[in-house]
Amino acid sequence: MKTKTIVLIHGLFVTNNSWKQWKTYFEEKGFIVHTPANPGHEGNPEELRNNIHPKLTKTGFKDVVNNLVKLIDSLPEKPIVIGHSLAGLAVQKLIELDKVVAGVSIDGAPPKNVFAPFATIKVVLPVLNFFKGNSQFLGSREWYHNAFFNNYTKAESDKLYETIAVPESRKIARDTLLTAFAAVDFKKPHQPLLFIGGTKDNIFPASFTEKIASAYKDKNSITNFKAFEGRSHFICGEEGWEEVADYVLNWITRL
Repeated sequence: MKTKTIVLIHGLFVTNNSWKQWKTYFEEKGFIVHTPANPGHEGNPEELRNNIHPKLTKTGFKDVVNNLVKLIDSLPEKPIVIGHSLAGLAVQKLIELDKVVAGVSIDGAPPKNVFAPFATIKVVLPVLNFFKGNSQFLGSREWYHNAFFNNYTKAESDKLYETIAVPESRKIARDTLLTAFAAVDFKKPHQPLLFIGGTKDNIFPASFTEKIASAYKDKNSITNFKAFEGRSHFICGEEGWEEVADYVLNWITRL
């Protein structure tokens, strides 16, 4: 892979600060690394919890992708994109739009045209809650412990909450279910895609991630899948994240 540019895309319920370790990791390997904040997510978590960003509740999935396209179009070369959770779906859309040379979806959210399992629906239902209108969603410490930090004790999880948790746009989550833009053309030839799942992910189980990967049909396009045993939805931040980053790096260098 000739490009030396990587864009790390954060998912829902966190900010771009979640990529701090990965940014350093790939920069030390000689890459130029960008970690854009999604619209309405600029700032540190504590400030965002205390003062809701004015753009937050108006931000939809297409806004997230368009914000990334704007950045990518300003770069001197097409990048490799690596996205976690909701950003995994953004990676798939950027691949479909031919904006990148390769993509990595880690514990990625499903496109509109892939039905989620009950386990996923159970966790994200409070976010989707249509009775809440366009209000922001902020998960409780218990919600984060179940959804993200299930590999930690409750005390450890509560500390992580303070440094990571942010309010989120319900519109982004709803858009992935309701808008045509959130669907993916699985028959279209595409640039290389790697899907990574964690076997202890309570939001998007590794088996579900594999199902999304297997939906791609073009035999001449590269679509790979890797499951990491014992990893939660916090796979990019929890102990052992370096092993995941190493795997991604090796996959990139083999292309």
